[in-house]
Amino acid sequence: MARIGILPLGRPTFDVPFAEENLLRMLAALGRTGHEIVGSRSLLFDAAQAREAVTALKAAKPEQILILQVTFTDASMAVEIANGFAVPLSIWAIPEPRLGGRLRLNSFCGLNLAGHALGLNGRDFSYLYASPDAAGIDARLAELLAGDRRSKPVPLSPPPEARGPGAEAVAAIRGARIGRIGQPPEGFDTCHYDKAKLLALAGISVEEMELDTLFAGAKSVSADEAAAIRGDAAALAGNLDTVDQDQLDRSLKLKAAMEEIRRKGQFDAFAIRCWPETFTEYGGAVCGPVAMMGEARVPCACEADVYGALTTLLLQKVADAPVFLADLVDLDEADDTGVVWHCGQAPVSMAADRAKVSATIHTNRKMPLLFEFPLKTGRVTFFRLSQARGETFAVIGGGEMLDRPMAFTGTSGVVRFDSGAKSVLESVMGAALEHHMALAYGDHRDSLRQAAGALGVPVLEL
Repeated sequence: MARIGILPLGRPTFDVPFAEENLLRMLAALGRTGHEIVGSRSLLFDAAQAREAVTALKAAKPEQILILQVTFTDASMAVEIANGFAVPLSIWAIPEPRLGGRLRLNSFCGLNLAGHALGLNGRDFSYLYASPDAAGIDARLAELLAGDRRSKPVPLSPPPEARGPGAEAVAAIRGARIGRIGQPPEGFDTCHYDKAKLLALAGISVEEMELDTLFAGAKSVSADEAAAIRGDAAALAGNLDTVDQDQLDRSLKLKAAMEEIRRKGQFDAFAIRCWPETFTEYGGAVCGPVAMMGEARVPCACEADVYGALTTLLLQKVADAPVFLADLVDLDEADDTGVVWHCGQAPVSMAADRAKVSATIHTNRKMPLLFEFPLKTGRVTFFRLSQARGETFAVIGGGEMLDRPMAFTGTSGVVRFDSGAKSVLESVMGAALEHHMALAYGDHRDSLRQAAGALGVPVLEL
C-alpha cells in the first residue's frame, strides 16, 4: 500500500455545503482503498491555503499526489501542486445531478482546465471522473492509484486536402480582426495565444484593449441608445422587468459599447474577459449582450479566449449560422451523453422554444442580463482550433442534441456524441484539450476538414 497525499480544491462561488458533502463521500471511498491517506481533509479555496497545505504535505513524504477536484477551479493551483512534487499525480473530479438548477460544482470543467495546463507543462497525470457513490467506484479508484488511468496522447490525422467550401471559408476570414478586451483570468491557460502564430496560421490580427475601454464606453451610452437595446432584448425575452433594473441597464449598455468599439476598430469578433470585473467593478453581466452579438454574427468568446474567437469565426463562416462557444460540463458513460453549457450567452436562435427564452441572472454573481433556455434538438457539429500540448490542430466532432429537460440553468443541452461519451472523455483528457468548444447546428465536418487542410493543421476526430 502507498502513502497518498490528497489536496481537495474548491471555489467559494459554488455550492460549498454541497461540495463539502461530496468531499466527505470522496474521503470515505478513499478510506476503503487500504492506502495511507495524508493531507488536508478540508476544501482549499485559494492559492495561500493550497500552498500551506502543500508545505504540510511535503513533510509527510507522500508517494503519490491526488488532487480532489471537488468544484471548478482554474488550473493555477493544479500546476503549482504538480511542480511541487516529483511523484505520480492524479486528479479525481465528480459529476453532479442534471436537475435543471445551477451548476453547483462544475467539477468537470476544473478537471478540463487542469488537464490542459498539465499537458502544456509536459506533466503526466492520471484522472478519474466518477461519483464517489458510483457502482464500481472502489475498483476505479484502485485503477487510478495504480497508475492505470493515465492521460494518453491521442493520435492526429495529417492535414487533409485544402479544397472546397472549407478552404473558401479560410480564405474569407483571412484579414479578419479580433478585439481582445481584457486578459484571460489567472489559471486559464486554455485562453492564451501568440499574436505572431495566429497571424501566420490564419492571417488574423488581434488588437488588445483594457476592460476599462469597454466600461468607459458603456458609461457614456445615452438613455436613448440603452432604450433601443432594451427593446431588442425584450423581443427575445419578455420578462426583463423581473430582474434588477439598474443592473439590467448597465448590462445593456455593454452591448452599445461593444458595437461602437466594433465600428471604430472594424472588428469581426471579440474575445472578452467576461468576469469577474464586469460584476465586481462595473455591475452588470456581459453575457446577454454577447448572446445578441453572436446572433448578429459577431462572435464573442468568453474569458478573453482569442483562439475561441477564431474558432467561432471560422465555424460561423462554414455553417453560415450563429455559433455557440460552450463548456463541456458533464459526460455520462452509462447514459452515453454529455452536457454542453454556458451561463447564458448562446444565440437565441438555438433555443428549443423561442417563446420560452427567459431573462435571468448569473448563477454565481447574481446579476443580469443572461438568456436562459435549453438547446433545440438536431444535428450539431463541434469544432476547436486547439493549441493543446503545444501543437496546433483542429478538433472536429459530431453529435445529436437530444430532447431532454434542461440540465442546468443558463444555456445547456444534452448531446449524444457520434463517438460516444467514453471516447470523448478519453480524447478530451488524452489530448489535454481546451475547455471551450464551438458548436453549430448541421453537419459541417467535411468542410471543417477542408478548412484544416487550408490552414495546414492536423485533425483530431472527437
